[in-house]
Amino acid sequence: MLLFKMAAEGGGKEMNEIKTQFTTREGLYKLLSHSEYSRPNRVPFNSQGSNPVRVSFVNVNDQSGNGDRLCFNVGRELYFYIYKGVRKAADLSKPIDKRIYKGTQPTCHDFNHLTATAESVSLLVGFSAGQVQLIDPIKKETSKLFNEERLIDKSRVTCVKWVPGSESLFLVAHSSGSMYLYNVEHNCGTTAPHYQLLKQGESFAVHTCKSKSTRNPLLKWTVGEGALNEFAFSPDGKFLACVSQDGFLRVFNFDSVELHGTMKSYFGGLLCACWSPDGKYIVTGGEDDLVTVWSFLDCRVIARGHGHKSWVSVVAFDPYTTSVEESDPMEFSGSDEDFQDLLHFGRDRANSTQSRLSKRNSTDSRPVSVTYRFGSVGQDTQLCLWDLTEDILFPHQPLSRARTHTNVMNATSPPAGSGGTNPGSNGNSITTPGNSVPPPLPRSNSLPHSAVSNSGSKSSVMDGAIASGVSKFATLSLHDRKERHHEKDHKRNHSMGHISSKSSDKLNLVTKTKTDPAKTLGTPLCPRMEDVPLLEPLICKKIAHERLTVLIFLEDCIVTACQEGFICTWARPGKVGLLPSQNQANSPSGTVV
Repeated sequence: MLLFKMAAEGGGKEMNEIKTQFTTREGLYKLLSHSEYSRPNRVPFNSQGSNPVRVSFVNVNDQSGNGDRLCFNVGRELYFYIYKGVRKAADLSKPIDKRIYKGTQPTCHDFNHLTATAESVSLLVGFSAGQVQLIDPIKKETSKLFNEERLIDKSRVTCVKWVPGSESLFLVAHSSGSMYLYNVEHNCGTTAPHYQLLKQGESFAVHTCKSKSTRNPLLKWTVGEGALNEFAFSPDGKFLACVSQDGFLRVFNFDSVELHGTMKSYFGGLLCACWSPDGKYIVTGGEDDLVTVWSFLDCRVIARGHGHKSWVSVVAFDPYTTSVEESDPMEFSGSDEDFQDLLHFGRDRANSTQSRLSKRNSTDSRPVSVTYRFGSVGQDTQLCLWDLTEDILFPHQPLSRARTHTNVMNATSPPAGSGGTNPGSNGNSITTPGNSVPPPLPRSNSLPHSAVSNSGSKSSVMDGAIASGVSKFATLSLHDRKERHHEKDHKRNHSMGHISSKSSDKLNLVTKTKTDPAKTLGTPLCPRMEDVPLLEPLICKKIAHERLTVLIFLEDCIVTACQEGFICTWARPGKVGLLPSQNQANSPSGTVV
């Protein structure tokens, strides 16, 4: 159990004060009260239920300049708005679409960015009773309902996402610990599905659906023990990171259904995960109150971050504040403030950074300095921002420049037992145990990195199925993702309440071996606190009255949301109340002002 020092005497009032702005090295972030979204008629908080408030964005390429659309759920309600961000005040009286559900509540949702237009968008919505709905909030149509009779899974939907590059395939995770792959063009059937084992490994199994005709679900994944809390696709769509209530991060090659690597939380379940923009690192958060940075290449924990006082509910990378510098080692001799002139915001900058990262390899003669920014929010109502820099990522390489950093605020004391370093640190790679053990490092608030190319099997799930003699599984080929799906008529304004279950799926062929936490602690799977660098946040601010459930980084702002249903916009430095044309005029190079 992590131990925390009590707040200094006289600091209690300040600790409980809600912050409306904060400062980082790139400048001042400011809460825009006029850009707050919520339900038009405020409802008492205790009537909202326990399902988390979630927010999804999509850009419909609207020529009017307001192309962003926002979807969020609060209690039994689902809202769809034009998102005006830092440019204009939110008009809560004019939602494009609003839905109120009966007998179940929305728990998560995801837009298909490939098919989104100003006239039509495809939105998947998962529910607390296990169903998944496909709707078009612009046309105000309900296209299809999946798992309608709850014959596939009766448990709550925890995460739903479109498969990257696909217009028809989507993946759904449940609190039962199972994931299902669907195709919007297929039906679910009127009887409980029967499955055939496709592949099995340590604490996971994948099954295909046995039927005379192709039906949903196409695949069933059973992963770990307990609820599967979240999954995230890598930026290239080839790998899938899953975090479960059993405390494990498991990373799979999605097409070949192969386990790439695993990691165990310090204790408790893992609740969230995200990939770095170049796919080289995964950050997780959970019930150990920590953020953990895991190297995809080395399959090992490279750092932990301590700043939250309760469970971490969301982690996310900020691609717009990642910086890349290619120079000779002695080329830079300025101060930390001079270095900040190199930081830029904007989509072009983020794309350029990712492109440059992908070109670097270990034989480059010119050093590359990389700083990743990521954020986290938790049930302690705090927002933390973190920098991941080269002194953590490349401990064996000399720094390309002298760097200094001063915290904007004093971080909370580290957990007990985490002080100091241990020369016997065991940080070897799980997949390449011959790698040298990195020396223990001091705690750091600022940290960068080298990009390495993702490697993985190019075989698709179809190959494995054909090898198993399941020829009909060819419908799963992920190389056919560009085929457009056909909208199917479905009863509009469908009430999802009082749905009776005719049968239940009792199939569970996974060989589950309980892992003793005491035996994993101190191993590469879960290194001790003193065996890896301990990060402290750049900022750690209380920004809400209720637990935070959303953190999204956009080009000109940061979006957060809390369980009360308030979606807040934090303008980036130099972006407050400015139109895009004004931003360009005031900052021609994209440099923060």
